[in-house]
Amino acid sequence: MTGLSEGSRAPAFTLPRDGGDGVSLADFKGRKLVLYFYPKADTSGCTAEAIAFTGLRAAFAKAGAEILGVSADPVKALDKFKAKHDLKIALASDATHKMLTAYGAWGEKSMYGRKYMGVMRKTFLIGGDGRIARIWPKVAVSGHAEEVLAAAKAL
Repeated sequence: MTGLSEGSRAPAFTLPRDGGDGVSLADFKGRKLVLYFYPKADTSGCTAEAIAFTGLRAAFAKAGAEILGVSADPVKALDKFKAKHDLKIALASDATHKMLTAYGAWGEKSMYGRKYMGVMRKTFLIGGDGRIARIWPKVAVSGHAEEVLAAAKAL
């Protein structure tokens, strides 16, 4: 566990993102950031989550919040994922798992009795001051984007 909690300073990061640019926490200074971690591009749950956030993008913008999805997928996979599903949100790649680890979103998972390391589905709402306003440690995809939007509006 990272020891991150609501009120703590969000760990700084700089990552490659879709389209070949880079993105860092500093880019969002003074604005709210919805930072969501998802296991793998173009899988059913991750696709549903990305489509839900894309659908609410205008409402998040109205609430003064940007959205950034992060996985361990290579940038090429993120570009394909975005194009295939017409996603309008930023996606970043953490192939080194440094940033994922800093946010407690990289760890042991198990499926069908097999244990492996992977990305945990978590979401952080970071305030314009760079502090964590809200953490969703275990995300159920259905209704999640709406719940995060309500929290962003309230912040």
